[in-house]
Amino acid sequence: MRVLAIDPGERRLGLAVSDPTGVIALPLEIIERAGWASDLDRLRRVIHTHEITEVVVGRPLTTRGTIGPQAQVAGRFAARLRSALALPVTEVDERLSTAAAERAVREAGRGASRRRTRSDAVAAALILQPYLDQRRRGGPLRGPKGDAMLPP
Repeated sequence: MRVLAIDPGERRLGLAVSDPTGVIALPLEIIERAGWASDLDRLRRVIHTHEITEVVVGRPLTTRGTIGPQAQVAGRFAARLRSALALPVTEVDERLSTAAAERAVREAGRGASRRRTRSDAVAAALILQPYLDQRRRGGPLRGPKGDAMLPP
């Protein structure tokens, strides 16, 4: 049982995957956006290669927990995935994951251009890990800020 997390951005999709046991989130790769058909084809290859059984999409709510423009775009992306894939797609609140990822990559000593792209995959791992932790504990699924997972 492997889970794929996607941090959808305007120019890139950051990807992370769980280990086969569903315990640890690992940054995977970055997909440069090239249009829906191309993005979906690449995601399908990742899903097949890593034997993914579930997809988690980060949806950046505002600091007040409301749905702003970026969250609307991420929600539409998740809805398109639901229609295109034969897998469950769960949206999670990912407030501040990108900032935390950039900080982590900066502290690891990466150069500025490498840091910008690598942080997208790290952000996806930061979205995925709380989801895996909560699911393993068997409680209600919660996002990184303790909020309940978002409905589709």
